[in-house]
Amino acid sequence: MELTDEEKGVLILAARDSILSLFGEKVPPIIDYSYFPRLGQVGQGAFVTITIDNKLRGCIGYISSNMTLLDTVCNAAEQAATNDPRFYPLSEEEFHKVNIEISILSPLIPISNYQQIEIGKHGLVLDINENRALLLPQVAIENNYNIQQFLTALCEKAGIDPFAWEADFLDIKTFTATVFSEEGKRKRTHEQN
Repeated sequence: MELTDEEKGVLILAARDSILSLFGEKVPPIIDYSYFPRLGQVGQGAFVTITIDNKLRGCIGYISSNMTLLDTVCNAAEQAATNDPRFYPLSEEEFHKVNIEISILSPLIPISNYQQIEIGKHGLVLDINENRALLLPQVAIENNYNIQQFLTALCEKAGIDPFAWEADFLDIKTFTATVFSEEGKRKRTHEQN
């Protein structure tokens, strides 16, 4: 999904306000969808990643959603701050140090061989044994993964043998994502000055 810089800014501010509302300092945002119709579309998947000093602090999202895009992002932001099982809930003191990154997902596309995976472009989804694992496209770049390492990490996340992808062709789907963050916006603003 192509979003304008203004729409991205609204989503970043909405995610931040949603997290802040957990501490009673703000209320979750209400947006007039007549000004931002794409943010009112239903069905779009989105993930919110929270980092502090470039270290992961929470990441939760939805492959698809029955909420508006705005509500999906706000809900994912709150969940990433409070319910990522890898971390304790975000504190109000930590909140002021966070960077928020949003990934808006494309629909899932099945692949017929692993060579169709493009590092840096595709995220991966694996459904196996009632488990689902998802890795965003930026995970491969951040970890300098090749295709084999990306597949191994996906299997590990799914809780199966990390090399199961070598033994059998797994039912993996790819997706692309529009990724933007507060940090990226600050960098662009700084570069323009």
